[in-house]
Amino acid sequence: MSRPLFAMLLACGVWTAVTVRTAEACPFCAAVSQTFSEEIDTMDAVVIARLVEPPPPAKPGEVSDEVPKAKFEIVEALKGQALVAGSGLIETIYFGEGKKGEMFLVMGVDPPKLMWSTPLQLSPRAADYVRALPSLPAEGHERLKFFQPYLEDKDEMLARDAYDEFARAPYDAVKGLKSDMNHDQLLAWIQDPNVPASRRRLYLTMLGICGSDGDLALLEGMLKSDDRKMKSGLDALIGCYLTLKGADGLPLVEELFLKDAKAEYADTYAAIMALRFHGTEGGVIPRERVLESLHYMLDRPQLADLVIPDLARWEDWSQMAKLVELFKTSDDKTSWVRVPVINYLRACPDPEAKKYLVELEKIDPASVKRANTFFPFTPAGSKKDTTEEKPKTSSINFDDNVRLAAALEPVDLTVETPANETTLGEATDGPVAAPIKGNAEVAEARTEKANSPADELADTSQQKATAARLSSAALAVTPATAKAEANRLTVLGVALVVGVILMLLQWTLLTGARPVPVYVKND
Repeated sequence: MSRPLFAMLLACGVWTAVTVRTAEACPFCAAVSQTFSEEIDTMDAVVIARLVEPPPPAKPGEVSDEVPKAKFEIVEALKGQALVAGSGLIETIYFGEGKKGEMFLVMGVDPPKLMWSTPLQLSPRAADYVRALPSLPAEGHERLKFFQPYLEDKDEMLARDAYDEFARAPYDAVKGLKSDMNHDQLLAWIQDPNVPASRRRLYLTMLGICGSDGDLALLEGMLKSDDRKMKSGLDALIGCYLTLKGADGLPLVEELFLKDAKAEYADTYAAIMALRFHGTEGGVIPRERVLESLHYMLDRPQLADLVIPDLARWEDWSQMAKLVELFKTSDDKTSWVRVPVINYLRACPDPEAKKYLVELEKIDPASVKRANTFFPFTPAGSKKDTTEEKPKTSSINFDDNVRLAAALEPVDLTVETPANETTLGEATDGPVAAPIKGNAEVAEARTEKANSPADELADTSQQKATAARLSSAALAVTPATAKAEANRLTVLGVALVVGVILMLLQWTLLTGARPVPVYVKND
């Protein structure tokens, strides 16, 4: 399999993994790992236990094939009380250096003979924290009120878990916490260079909720700063600034990040992410004004594809002629704009759009063919959906199923089809020769440019930018034939399988935040 084709399939999986994520998560936050509550929900039994017999110490120079095990006395059952009733002692693998009497969190699965995980040592404060989790409301700001005091806690394990709870919470739930937010503490964390960019995004989101005009001078200074640390979490920084300033703050954002052709790609994309948020659930800037800002990106052909799906999704057909001109004048450095333009025209209900499609197909039939082949979805802009006044957004703002375009736009696929002119999805026998050429090198160069040292892209911005760069060719037309329908199922099937694999890989990596549990049967 060629490298670009693998990248295409990988992006399909990324799209799938993103779309199955909670749709209403904090708009600029990305969870680091599974929360304690999520882990507890998946277990059959959860106990707090006291270490009573550590593993025997290894003798110097002695190599043993035995796995070290320790014995623990159950002090309190948080879940599965009936499963551990009368158990008293449990034995499980333990590699730590805990002392007798210290408390641990131990989880068990597969009753009736439970397999116990590797224990996680708990401080007295952490033990109280874990004890409280089962009794918390399942969602809402009352739940977040419990976790708020643990943000940036001295116990990093608790600080990380509290952040992850906020990152997974709906934006409305975070807004419901407004009266309980500590404004001054949020400002201190935002200005602390040692706070990770991911958490900084959360605190900026919260400041946008509880802040005031008195915070604008600080935020403007951060936006104009040349210090990358000051602009860490730029998407949330812009989002916060616009939440407090409203539409009056857009000229500064436009000048710094949208109109300026010398603005770094990552910064421009961060601004687009913030505008996307304000065009959906921000609630302070009219969508029409947000669209005016996005129009400036059409004057930057190399990045225009970032906003074309938004124009179509929000049914802004005023830029049709300009997009057609972008298609006609595109070159090797901007050819990725062609498929998004085709999909925009396919979504447009104006009869003029159909005439343009005929005209552009004569110029580049391959782009039209790719748009029809790889994006067999109902366009968000083709019908007026009266129920979608306020679309739900995720931390990456992939709120439409049409975002499968993520997989394809950065790579210019030139597919050599069989002599009978069947498409890639229609070929039924023999390998499809698909030498892939075009913009892969350009896309890599752009991503490389965004990856500057000390940039917040080391955290999650680059992941977001990469995902959205891949999403630009969205909004295609529902297939009219059975073959097109089969092609749609094929694409979705590949996306689902690869997505599941990637999600498992991501889980494996993320669980490194805490020791990965190993389960053993209790004899």
